[in-house]
Amino acid sequence: MYPPALQDLIDLFSSLPESERREMLINLAETAPLHAPQEGQTFDLEDVRKDEECTDTVGVFLRAAPDGTISYKISLGPQVQTLTRAMTSILCQGLNGSTPAAILEVPADFVPKIVGAELVRLRSQTVYYVLTRMKSAAKVHLNRLRAAAAGPS
Repeated sequence: MYPPALQDLIDLFSSLPESERREMLINLAETAPLHAPQEGQTFDLEDVRKDEECTDTVGVFLRAAPDGTISYKISLGPQVQTLTRAMTSILCQGLNGSTPAAILEVPADFVPKIVGAELVRLRSQTVYYVLTRMKSAAKVHLNRLRAAAAGPS
């Protein structure tokens, strides 16, 4: 149901008491810059924009591997909230190396297991924002692959 790396993170967070879960989310938020694109890197898809659901600009960068898997880099503006930064780290760790089809199949029901029901209630829009953007990029990539395979009409 979930990519193995994401399942590992779900299991880890599910086992933590609320106070440790929040502390781990704060620590993961601080690692978000590790998942940002580096100068000189090239990507198969780049989607940088500020949406109404987010406090600042978020860039989703997708790279396809020859084996059909994809990986993401995410850039976050300085005003992006801590929880969104934490979700960025979690999703990059949990989804990188998956196929676009597998990413599109990931249900969002794991989010409360990671961030806790209380934070989901308080930040209902933002906790799903990065996942939605990553899924959109995977769908665009998959559509491009299908169009290329179909050839010119």
